[in-house]
Amino acid sequence: MRGRIVVVGLAGLLVSGCAAEAEPVAVPPPAPIAVDVAAASSGGACRLLDFTVIEQLVKVRFDVAAASEQGDTHTCVVRAGSAALPELTLSVSETTIDKTTFAADVVPDKAAKVTGLGQQAYRRTTAAASGHGPVAEVGWLATDGRLATVSWTGARGSERAAAEKLTGDLAALAKKVDTRAL
Repeated sequence: MRGRIVVVGLAGLLVSGCAAEAEPVAVPPPAPIAVDVAAASSGGACRLLDFTVIEQLVKVRFDVAAASEQGDTHTCVVRAGSAALPELTLSVSETTIDKTTFAADVVPDKAAKVTGLGQQAYRRTTAAASGHGPVAEVGWLATDGRLATVSWTGARGSERAAAEKLTGDLAALAKKVDTRAL
């Protein structure tokens, strides 16, 4: 009798294993985790920038950085991930020019002088152009044989007066950039 009970139990288990499989339960994918990545992680001239410092000085939060190198020129562009503009660009090139050559050949007409930045520095704005707003720019001849420029390209429709005001903030940012670190 005991043998029959075991055989009937095993048969019951085998038959129950042949039943239709239960429908799989859909599980939603996990929510993406936002991770703050430093601008420096992009390499190149981005190593000279810090998103927090930029936000403190120019009052805009950027979170995407891209670097490029062409010969002796290192460039970094930072943007907010959700918008193409505004953007901030830093470009640093090795140079052998002196202050006189910088003033004669590099400083644009109608540019204002910036004090306390490198050997010599300027700031200027340009008008809006096709596809973007005005551009604010600060350029300087660093003390380490490098020529550097930080520029801000505003969104279409932004005011030139706002870009002009921003050149002071860009000069403050430029003073934080250590071009020797490249």
